[in-house]
Amino acid sequence: SLIFEVLKNINRCKMTKKSYCHLTMEQRYKIDALHKAGHKAPDIADQLNVNKSTLYRELKRNSSKRGCYNARSAHELSNEKKDRFSNNRKFSPAMERFIRDKLSNEQWSPEQIAGYCKQNDIPMVSHERIYQFIYQDKAEGGGLFKHLRVASKTYRKRYGSGKNKRNIIKDRVSIDQRPECINNKERVGDWEIDTIVGKGNKGAIVTIAERATAFVLIARLNGKNAMDLARAVVRLMAPFKDLVLSITSDNGTEFAMHKYIAEKLEAEFYFAHPYSSWERGLNEYTNKLIRQYIPKKTDFSNVNNQQIRDITMKLNSRPRKNLNFNSPGCIFLNSFDSKVALAS
Repeated sequence: SLIFEVLKNINRCKMTKKSYCHLTMEQRYKIDALHKAGHKAPDIADQLNVNKSTLYRELKRNSSKRGCYNARSAHELSNEKKDRFSNNRKFSPAMERFIRDKLSNEQWSPEQIAGYCKQNDIPMVSHERIYQFIYQDKAEGGGLFKHLRVASKTYRKRYGSGKNKRNIIKDRVSIDQRPECINNKERVGDWEIDTIVGKGNKGAIVTIAERATAFVLIARLNGKNAMDLARAVVRLMAPFKDLVLSITSDNGTEFAMHKYIAEKLEAEFYFAHPYSSWERGLNEYTNKLIRQYIPKKTDFSNVNNQQIRDITMKLNSRPRKNLNFNSPGCIFLNSFDSKVALAS
């Protein structure tokens, strides 16, 4: 299916819950002693009060092929690396190539570029310096600035809407009845749904964003009624049914078949208050990101499934600051794998 083709291109990865911290020599000697005594990495991390991922990285980078760890060698290597990193703070051709690629081809922001590089130990200047480079490029006639996102309010006619048809939707469940665990993003599996309409109110795509991870699913809609949308949503979300616990939409009549969606996916379906787009803030933000690739007034008959795949993959692979510069795809798929493992 379309979505599995997208997922093949998103690598599973280990998530970092806390920022990376540099270990002291004293901590490294404690690691050395505890490791030789047979303690496992999680136990050592707890005793040193550092993140488990920090410990795993330390042992992986500084252990011999036989798995032996030496504190003095590890600290010397760390200091050498710091010196090399300091020397690389100068804007280099490699940095410029990386920045141009991520801006032009992936539409990453300067902060995402700098954050990703820091998280993955890639030499890079600060995001402020990247902005300076972009505006210097603009002054010299370059076009990198065109890839920066500009926040602007999006006004659009509702897909399938007419003069106040809001009351047509029957059996709506208000967002007021949504559990606090959803409002607080305490779990993975709660989604927001919306549509983006094409030029002349003809054609649309449906966008579905998972609240905790920002993982997004996108699909073109072939028809113009609520049943067409409902079938598309079920088809799109069925592979992740175990992580579809709730869906929240606005009051557009395209969601009139909400009970069909809820029944097929065995999920709760909630409706936000009228004219309260902030109650689905992630979805609104996601749609703005999609507009980077599909500008307003685009004729959707010219948008094919391959373009939708590419957009989906780029958004799910893009590092996010609020995810500690992990990608939505990384975090969601780790959650999905864990859910499947527990069920099997």
